[in-house]
Amino acid sequence: MEKSQFEELKNGVQEIIDLIVAKHNKAANNKLLEISEKLDDFLDHSDEDEDLIEISKYQVLLNQLFQKINPEEVEGE
Repeated sequence: MEKSQFEELKNGVQEIIDLIVAKHNKAANNKLLEISEKLDDFLDHSDEDEDLIEISKYQVLLNQLFQKINPEEVEGE
């Protein structure tokens, strides 16, 4: 996978974090969904072990950010 795709993910995650800090949770959640879709697309088209490891790191990070944005959904489980 190209470095530019990982750079795009990195920038998207940073934008989500910035929105959370600014307390714009709805916008952060929307951006998180957008980045999650891109991550899924990257996962579908990757078969290199290094790429899959990097993608899994982003999956964990996005899950943590989701929990930060939506704590009530996590508590209800």
